Amino acid sequence: MSNLADTRVSRRSLLAGAGAFGLASMVNPRVSWSSDGPILKVRSYADIQTLDPCFRLAAPEGDITSVIFAGLVVTTPGDSWGWRPMAAETIKQLDPLTVAFQLRDNIGFTDGYGQMTAEDVKFSIERIADPANKSPYSGDWATLKEVEVKDKLSGLIHLKQAFAPLWTSTLPTPSGTILSKRAITELGGKMGVKPVAQSGPYILKEWLPKQRTVLVRNPDWKYEQGAFAEIHIHPIEDEKTAELGYEAGDLDYTWTAVSSISRLKQTPPPKTTVVEKPSLAFVWLGMNQDVAPFNNPNMRRAVQYAVDRKAVVDAAYFGAAAIATGIIAPGLPGHREKNLFDFDPDRARDMIAKEGLAGTTITLDILNKTERLTAAQVVQSNLQDVGLTVEIKQNDSGTFWTLGAKEGDYWKKLQMIVSRFSMQPDPSWATAWFTRDQIGVWNWERFSSEEFDKLNAEGMVELDAAKRDVIYKKLQDLMEENGNYVFLTHEVTGIMNRDRLVAGLKPNGEPVFTDFKPA
Repeated sequence: MSNLADTRVSRRSLLAGAGAFGLASMVNPRVSWSSDGPILKVRSYADIQTLDPCFRLAAPEGDITSVIFAGLVVTTPGDSWGWRPMAAETIKQLDPLTVAFQLRDNIGFTDGYGQMTAEDVKFSIERIADPANKSPYSGDWATLKEVEVKDKLSGLIHLKQAFAPLWTSTLPTPSGTILSKRAITELGGKMGVKPVAQSGPYILKEWLPKQRTVLVRNPDWKYEQGAFAEIHIHPIEDEKTAELGYEAGDLDYTWTAVSSISRLKQTPPPKTTVVEKPSLAFVWLGMNQDVAPFNNPNMRRAVQYAVDRKAVVDAAYFGAAAIATGIIAPGLPGHREKNLFDFDPDRARDMIAKEGLAGTTITLDILNKTERLTAAQVVQSNLQDVGLTVEIKQNDSGTFWTLGAKEGDYWKKLQMIVSRFSMQPDPSWATAWFTRDQIGVWNWERFSSEEFDKLNAEGMVELDAAKRDVIYKKLQDLMEENGNYVFLTHEVTGIMNRDRLVAGLKPNGEPVFTDFKPA
């Protein structure tokens, strides 16, 4: 286990281990140029593992696919959630079950795959929705009936039922991305890290694993051009390391550690803007109910009582983040006012003793990040206080995001995790990952509830905000009552960028790369 106090990173280790950026930019921040114009250098919290929107694993992959593949619409930056057409010339909801679209006339695919057509729209949307393809994002098109092709460039999206998240967490996200039917078919139905038939304002030029991804302007893109000739995306998992890279001059934009926000706002690096944004993401402690000792519901409940959530969050985020009351953030339908089970170590101690499990050793898996380690160490101390021994296992991102997958064997011994999921601005995007069909996909706690699945399906088709609020509060109650979850925080998002840069940011601080501009 890493020493908590040893959080400093040397310049040498930064270069060697963080996907280094080259000595030329290590002295003073300045604009970098390619032969065609300025270069934007940004930090991402994880490297890519796939560029297929149907099978994406994390938000950083979506940030890239959203600019190298054109979707019908795309999220707009700003302080409120919105969208604008991208591949669509026009798009309109005709009634609760029908959306009409007309594609722009000259969007082409690279690699000789021709023009984007309505047939590609049909293929791409139905591909995600088709259960046979086992996309983790099939729920984004849960009520799709079919996409009807009217002619070469127009069609209708037909729904079986009204779908509340359609314009918030489906169409403007990678789930609305349009791929080339011919290209994906020739690839055998699935794309990896080498993109084929790109169609967006940027295309991928280079990928150096764990070092950088380089995007360049697409010379065939006929519409709004990105302001930068190249975008260099550096995967740096740890925010503290990213801050050092920024201060060394190697980044123009980065998320910061939540624990650093207060310090950076008070004394920012030279010529730097520091911004704090509310986060929709959620962080939790999870327990796998199919593996001992958490196959015993009383042990799950004991842990819920044993964990001092405020102490965990305050220590990990230096008091900058609030504790969560569930997985749905404030401002969204379904946000709860309080948890059902809270800190009561005496009760936890009694429950553990009655089960005869005092002295049990439990493994807690985490992503190898400073804040996760700090949170895990407080959980470790809390559980030690009630008679349980916790061993913390740190994992790099490539390993961590496979731990609970049904394709492997580790899920059979996965006991506890601290995890974080990104969010879209609809409550369905919080609950969708905890249904029974997500067991071994994203539902690593293996939570299984017929009532939960039924209510989750109802929430997606209910258009009345008050009724949705009741549904999503009940869904979180079911999760907590089952004992698998200790809800920790939604975090906040800290961002710093050069004063010479206007960052294109969604309301929660996530980047829209095409909307970054020189100041």
